Amino acid sequence: MQIIYEYHDVSSSDRLEQIVAQKLSQLEERYQFVHRADVFFKTENRSDNDEMCCDIRLSMPGPRIFASTNAENFEAAISETVKDLEDQLRKVKEKMKAR
Repeated sequence: MQIIYEYHDVSSSDRLEQIVAQKLSQLEERYQFVHRADVFFKTENRSDNDEMCCDIRLSMPGPRIFASTNAENFEAAISETVKDLEDQLRKVKEKMKAR
């Protein structure tokens, strides 16, 4: 899977990229039809402490899927975003089996 990282108002981080690559490789093992991930890290001014945002868009045959999470740190945002994507991928795979 090709992974493309973009940083908005955040300095690039090899550590964050390694965390994302590890989590997405686990998804790729279960869902081989995913061929690209666009990962966006950004900070947002919010009234709560959830200022770190991770957006991930997955490309595959058919429509793309997208998830976004705000959290106090990027690690938590990454984990929650990947969980959301896994739920969506599970539904897509079930629809593919039904055909």
